Amino acid sequence: MSTPKPRAGRPPAELCPAPHERILAGALRMFADKGFDGASVAALNRELGVSHNLVHQRFGSKEKLWYATVDWAFGDVAARLLPELDDVSGGPLEQMRRIIHRFVLIHAARPEILRLVTVEGITDSPRLDYLYDHHVAPLLAAMTGPLRLLADEGVIAPVPMRTLHFLIAHGGAAPFSLPALARRIGPGDLATDRAIAEHAGMVADLVLSGLQARPARPGAPAAG
Repeated sequence: MSTPKPRAGRPPAELCPAPHERILAGALRMFADKGFDGASVAALNRELGVSHNLVHQRFGSKEKLWYATVDWAFGDVAARLLPELDDVSGGPLEQMRRIIHRFVLIHAARPEILRLVTVEGITDSPRLDYLYDHHVAPLLAAMTGPLRLLADEGVIAPVPMRTLHFLIAHGGAAPFSLPALARRIGPGDLATDRAIAEHAGMVADLVLSGLQARPARPGAPAAG
């Protein structure tokens, strides 16, 4: 008796384990679009085209998948920002310009990160505590280092970190996390490389011009 030949087409799901990064990228989209409570690991397995229990086998639970996804996503942001954080050429003002520019470019490429932060930032939770303590706060501290130098030198007025964060992250980078709204507000395709670069440069210029134009006020809270 001859051995049946396998049918052409997609192999069984259990024979197609998804790469780790593909799972995390899919999980990031899921948590950003559905929120933690609305996210379904079973739906993620179907989207990935893998066996129904592969994600559970890899991560153990939806909660553990969320933490692994956040660590992966923000680790990538930190790694992509590192060259600008280390490059002090041109002085702190130009370094800050490069940091803001790069930050916007990063979130244009992966807008799901800010959508996830927006969802988690609505209410207090252990997840928000982890997100802020392990990722948002350290990243903000590193990014605003040049601004503290500029404030100490009297080049700019001190600015609260909260104000700066929302201006850049949920202001400057918002068109990429809210693409449908962005298309309605302005003409042109904001998703092209040229449009993204121009937008990032404008955000950096506007933020720094505004900081330089503000007169220093005694007792104003500094970034930090």
